[in-house]
Amino acid sequence: MDDVPLCPLCLRPIPREAKQSLHHLIPKLKGGKGGPVVLLHQICHNEIHATLTEAELAREFNTPEALCAHPRLERFARWVAKRPPGFHSKTPGRLRKKR
Repeated sequence: MDDVPLCPLCLRPIPREAKQSLHHLIPKLKGGKGGPVVLLHQICHNEIHATLTEAELAREFNTPEALCAHPRLERFARWVAKRPPGFHSKTPGRLRKKR
């Protein structure tokens, strides 16, 4: 049996049929092209980008541990962890504050 990867944000398995994507820990536009990536559920990836700017991701939230420690992402991870591994829904538009 194949090992099913775990999403580093919600810690649910990522089955082959689930919507998924690679997240550059340092955004490509901020020098992360060719840098480390993690496999995430698409819903988790969407939530990261709805919550944080590219600059915030590059500066402060460039590890799975830092992402999990963000208050909004921590709440989201607890919520989505109660859903089946293949769960997906639309992510609301960007909810971060404009600066």
